Amino acid sequence: MNILNSVKKIPGGMMVVPLLLGALTNTFFPSFFALGGFTEALFKTGATALLGAFLFCSGAQINIKQAGISVYKGVILLITKVLIGALLGILVNHLFGLYGVLGISPLAIVSSLTNKNGGLYAALAGEYGDSTDVGATSIIALSDGPFFTMLAFGATGLAQIPFNALLAAIMPILIGFILGNLDANIQKFLAPGTSLLIPFFAFPLGAGLNFSQLLTAGLSGILLGIFCTVITGLAGFAVFRLSKFKFPAVGAAVGATAGNAIGTPAAVAAIDPKFAKIASEATAQVAAAIIITAILCPILVSFLAKFDKKHNSKKSEVTNNA
Repeated sequence: MNILNSVKKIPGGMMVVPLLLGALTNTFFPSFFALGGFTEALFKTGATALLGAFLFCSGAQINIKQAGISVYKGVILLITKVLIGALLGILVNHLFGLYGVLGISPLAIVSSLTNKNGGLYAALAGEYGDSTDVGATSIIALSDGPFFTMLAFGATGLAQIPFNALLAAIMPILIGFILGNLDANIQKFLAPGTSLLIPFFAFPLGAGLNFSQLLTAGLSGILLGIFCTVITGLAGFAVFRLSKFKFPAVGAAVGATAGNAIGTPAAVAAIDPKFAKIASEATAQVAAAIIITAILCPILVSFLAKFDKKHNSKKSEVTNNA
């Protein structure tokens, strides 16, 4: 059986498939892994620790000596993604209040739009871009976790986020970054963790979901996923094209929401109680957005790559005939 390759053929499969398996298990057999000990920690309750390990490994891959185009690409994509999500959250909160519009709350908007699926970006960058696009992963991977999402909430005033909460979110990345730059062998040793740990934290994240939540999310969850891919994906494409990068379609690869965004609404609600009433609904919508964006984002990148190639061919023809 060629299970691994089959999973990899699915867009974002290393995250989406374990996530869905975890959700299926929790929906139909909620007590299956509730055995305590190692089993329950690995398959049901250990997402936070596993995600922390993933962030630690990712931090170690950010080379302080790295410079040039990869860092530039990563920074502008990171800023674009977080800024758009934060501004849309502020706008919706200002115009429609805590419960939002079309059933989509500012909590769900910021949680999904500011968070990016780093694994999916890396895969799409490798397929449609070059080494400089792939190299940007280590920078924009910072938005895979809750730090920038919580920073957006705190900076915009949508929630009161204590400094300790922000520090706790970034500490694994920071420690990994320091160790990875002090010793190249540590960086190399931790590198496999940036991919190996994805299905491990994806499954327990999924095990915190129930498909009844996806049904509850309904049309609003689907719309959130579409908005996330179209708005942030096209924005990424636009900034790459305006910057005259060789493969602008790769910019659209930020239009997917990472699996760990599921925990953001509950985390924000735990810090600021005013969000408690809508946290469960926002969680369901973000869960739906994760699945929808994992499907739509690769389609958008592929379409834009073909569009750009066709546009460049016509431009070359006009230049040659001139």
